Amino acid sequence: MKRRDSLKALTLGTLGVTTLLQSCDTDTKKTESTSPETTFNYDRHPFEKQRDEKLLAEKFFDEHEMKTITVLGDIIIPKDEVSGNASEAGVPAFIEFIVKDKPYYQLPMRGGLKWLDMQCLKQFNSAFVDCSAQQQIAMVDQIAYPEQAKPEMHQGVAFFNIMRDLTTTGFFTSAIGIKDIGYMGNKPNQWDGVPKEVLDEMGLAYDEKTLRESVKFDS
Repeated sequence: MKRRDSLKALTLGTLGVTTLLQSCDTDTKKTESTSPETTFNYDRHPFEKQRDEKLLAEKFFDEHEMKTITVLGDIIIPKDEVSGNASEAGVPAFIEFIVKDKPYYQLPMRGGLKWLDMQCLKQFNSAFVDCSAQQQIAMVDQIAYPEQAKPEMHQGVAFFNIMRDLTTTGFFTSAIGIKDIGYMGNKPNQWDGVPKEVLDEMGLAYDEKTLRESVKFDS
């Protein structure tokens, strides 16, 4: 099974995470984010719209953190022959919004990003985004499979679980992700009436008025 197919099988609506990374810097730098501007086009109550606009105007992740989230998200969901990658689906902006909407994500996400950089500095002498693609994958492989991860990687595993959940949720609830799944939703169809063989068996038939108004449709 391909990785993207495996991610589709996840329960995307479940975002609850109980593991917190304790050894992290909680300083909230407010610099320009690399995420695209986000707007909501669906109906909202005035108070909901006001709250959303307030959250969208704020910045939580700094530029370096957003770059790391973007690279990591595209490793989790890369571009393939079906659709674009996580960043093309707007996942970084989604994660930026979610950590402000649900502040309990802030500590584990910021701590996890710092942990990731520290591990890459120890192993490759570079921050995660400055590592080669091969080094980035090597780092991810150490934390992406909980049952295989070494005990000293437990903080990274906890962080990556959160990052993977947020990435898949953001992707598969985006326009790109919904198309990727092949979800069609409810669509109007044409009812051609009760089959003729059933009507014949019952000794019934549509009158011309019913055929004209309720059964026959223009093609």
